[in-house]
Amino acid sequence: MVIGRQADLPADEYNLGMLATASDKFSTLKKAPLFAELDRDELTYIAERAAVRRFDAGQVIFSEGDACPGLWVIEKGRVRISKSSPGGREQVLAVEGPGSSVAELPVFDGGNYPASAASVDEATLLFVSKGDFQSLCLKHPQVALKVLRIVGRRLRGLVAMIEELSFSTVRHRLIALLVRMARQGEQTSQGIVVTLPANNQELAARIGTVRELVSRNISRLQAEGLIHLEARKVIIPDLKALQKKLKDCA
Repeated sequence: MVIGRQADLPADEYNLGMLATASDKFSTLKKAPLFAELDRDELTYIAERAAVRRFDAGQVIFSEGDACPGLWVIEKGRVRISKSSPGGREQVLAVEGPGSSVAELPVFDGGNYPASAASVDEATLLFVSKGDFQSLCLKHPQVALKVLRIVGRRLRGLVAMIEELSFSTVRHRLIALLVRMARQGEQTSQGIVVTLPANNQELAARIGTVRELVSRNISRLQAEGLIHLEARKVIIPDLKALQKKLKDCA
């Protein structure tokens, strides 16, 4: 499997011996909000046509500007959605996990992928072709309405991101990210534990800055006792204190 370039489209020869059973694909689709309310026959229709793809950590799933042949549903692992400047600087728009669907909008508007997607870690995705998905939407308009809700939620998230990038400091954005991550963190006797991205460059791409400023602000938060860093694990001993600091630097 090739790292660092766009994966080929699903092909029978590639999936030979790797396809999940129909029940596995059915279960994955059932957990996805986009398909959750379909009945068994409708889910089976999509499951029978969906192709399974597996990606290594860091492998490109699709690139910004490429033609969009269909959408993806994440079964396992995480997928990073991002845009890059001509100079190579990356801005992470979202990191999606199991159950999330990716690239619904270009399936509808006929345009190319508006951003790039790559696996954060080893990931398994289901690919649903544009034709199959559009056929489903014609028969079941509620699926199309769900796409509108998902796109609307993401649009609100992008507006909030633009506001944050435009009007807040790196310190504010870093603290805000840690507070959001704490919601899914692990509660321990020392505090809430969250796992940072693999390196500070990746973290910088999440908050729209450069690695040096990330390192400087993490060190500052440590010196203030707001966080403790152990390798790529961050311990937040007092979440309320961190939230108060977020308000103070707004």
